[in-house]
Amino acid sequence: MKRRMPKAADLAPLMQFKKPQLNAKTRRLEKALTIEDLRRIARRRTPKAAFDYTDGSAEAELSIARARQAFSDIEFQPAILRDVSTVRTGWEVLGGPVAQPFGIAPTGFTRMMQTEGEIAGAHAAGRAGIPFSLSTMGTSSIEDVAEANPQGRNWFQLYMWKDRDRSMALVERAAAAGFDTLLVTVDVPVAGARLRDKRNGMSIPPALTLGTVVNALPRPQWWIDFLTTEPLAFASLDRWSGTVAELLDTMFDPTVTFEDLSWITAQWPGKVVVKGIQTVADARRVVDLGVDGIVLSNHGGRQLDRAPVPFHLLPDVVAEVGNDTEVLLDTGIMSGADIVASIALGARFTLIGRAYLYGLMAGGEAGVDRTIAILSEQVARTMRLLGVTCLEELTPQHVTQLIRLAPRPRLVNHLVR
Repeated sequence: MKRRMPKAADLAPLMQFKKPQLNAKTRRLEKALTIEDLRRIARRRTPKAAFDYTDGSAEAELSIARARQAFSDIEFQPAILRDVSTVRTGWEVLGGPVAQPFGIAPTGFTRMMQTEGEIAGAHAAGRAGIPFSLSTMGTSSIEDVAEANPQGRNWFQLYMWKDRDRSMALVERAAAAGFDTLLVTVDVPVAGARLRDKRNGMSIPPALTLGTVVNALPRPQWWIDFLTTEPLAFASLDRWSGTVAELLDTMFDPTVTFEDLSWITAQWPGKVVVKGIQTVADARRVVDLGVDGIVLSNHGGRQLDRAPVPFHLLPDVVAEVGNDTEVLLDTGIMSGADIVASIALGARFTLIGRAYLYGLMAGGEAGVDRTIAILSEQVARTMRLLGVTCLEELTPQHVTQLIRLAPRPRLVNHLVR
């Protein structure tokens, strides 16, 4: 091989130096290419108790692990030689337009993860043209969220408390503030056993113990923000002093029944969606009550460990009630490919909880924007690679669910009891 000294003219095109990004937040968010990247940044920047509250689930955390595994265990079936120069990622959900097939799920204690909290999420959702959901356990008021997202779609998630009048007062406030959809959550008769929170002594507000101080030393910005902004307040109550589990157990009502669901539905002027459906039979029963939608969800694995995997349940529920209502899905979603697979198998919409909070903890409102941008890019790219130009073209033929956990045949018990 003959060699020569390179000429300046040869080197010039190769020497393209990128202008340095001086803003540290922008720099770290630009480097995040996946939701898992945002999760790693969030873990570095957030105290252990707050991060674990977001990241963890119930008991052995099998439900969330299985939900994420279910999305890994799919095989796409792409079509080739289609014109996919343009794709449309939005359609109508629950009577209104959405720009993407995902929205922000309701999350509790959000300002404890990062002080911008729900307001950051509402701002980002409004810009992106996707719904924002406020939890009963949210840390911004109903009215403040409505003000932060005045032209966007706001949804309110309701836990039915033992104090019914107090619960319905929240519903009335949400309706008056223009929230268009009520998410009635039905999988919380009691709080799940969230062992990370117990081991961390997770309390509201966070306690300044020796352990939390030591853990905070490499994360001073979180504590500066927490201590120099307004104290935590809630969408549903003014203050609380105690552990998270104690708070939840005082609020959740184990006596709620289908009759209560019918009564709640009659009080709400907009769309009613039941969140926490985990069997085909319950899907059919609540749809027969006339609700506008259901969310297949095991609460992000945070209630009953070893609960059904929503993504596995999706095809059967769609076959049973898909012609009668809109089927939404959450739990375990970490990529745009997960979202596209869900739509292909019949979901009308998906909700992201942890993915949104990872972005929030990684960079506040800009981090939520980054979460939405990552997922939006992945949705569009996956659709193009599948050979579809709009959500309507996605069908079950595009996705194969590979079997990893298959149920054993049940033995009929003939014993008389």
